[in-house]
Amino acid sequence: MTHAMPEVMTHPVVGIDIGGTSVKALAAFAPHAERTARSDPYDSADPASLSRAISQVFAAIGAPSAPVGLCVPGAFDPVRRAVTASLNAPALIDVAIDDLIASACAGAIPVTITTDAHAAAFDFAATTPLTGRLLAVSLGAGVGACVLDGDRPLQVCGTSSGHLGQIDVTLPEDDNAPPLAPDGSAGSLEAYLGARVLAARFGSPLPDPLPLTRNDPALRALARALRIAHAIYRPHHIALLGGIGLRLHSHLAALRTRIDDRLTTLARPGWSLMCARDPWHAARGAARLAHKSMHAPPHNCAD
Repeated sequence: MTHAMPEVMTHPVVGIDIGGTSVKALAAFAPHAERTARSDPYDSADPASLSRAISQVFAAIGAPSAPVGLCVPGAFDPVRRAVTASLNAPALIDVAIDDLIASACAGAIPVTITTDAHAAAFDFAATTPLTGRLLAVSLGAGVGACVLDGDRPLQVCGTSSGHLGQIDVTLPEDDNAPPLAPDGSAGSLEAYLGARVLAARFGSPLPDPLPLTRNDPALRALARALRIAHAIYRPHHIALLGGIGLRLHSHLAALRTRIDDRLTTLARPGWSLMCARDPWHAARGAARLAHKSMHAPPHNCAD
């Protein structure tokens, strides 16, 4: 199922993607007319750093009166409109998101707020001819996931499809001393494949493609997590998104071979494995979700 931006847009719409190390923004002026901006990197996603970064990208894209769609890292409570848990941006927890955006974007209030995993999945599904269930795994400073059936997210824990990055994928050789993720959890997928872990190995910015061998622990841990995901979610398609997913394009064949080796019979026949096409899926998805919300038909209540 694909969902294109409308052929005629009366005004632009902006998507802002708050990441663990930078903020990205995308202004959609028409189906194929976009302007993008990325902030300077920051060491900590605290409110002051985020306000500066958001102001920087909002000014750079040149759409000051546009409605804003926002996506945030971690678990989001749509009632409180606040992040309730975030391993890669803990300083964002319980921050008043509306106030943060209003102060940084000349009074703008987000039309929609969702997770970065949902926004990225929504854009990938909107721009890729797919039939069936999509598991989109966002690989960046943290690891998130969203399962989409059409354009509807599967909700397992609150608004989340689950916390794939926290699955224990400890490799056999690491049993006695598994690697630790930034939050101290041992053997999780984030401990093997988070951006900070890879930057410690390969430097920053990360090379593209990542110089991983077929037996690299990061690829083996990812394969193990996706094998588990096949049993839990039974996806027809898996997309590896985010900055790390973008850098795994040359490793898809080796990864697919490792996943397929004696894979559970619950896996969908003919399942596909893809990766990100650009680094803007989450920001573009946030813009798409804002546009969708603004143009949704009115809800009619019947007795």
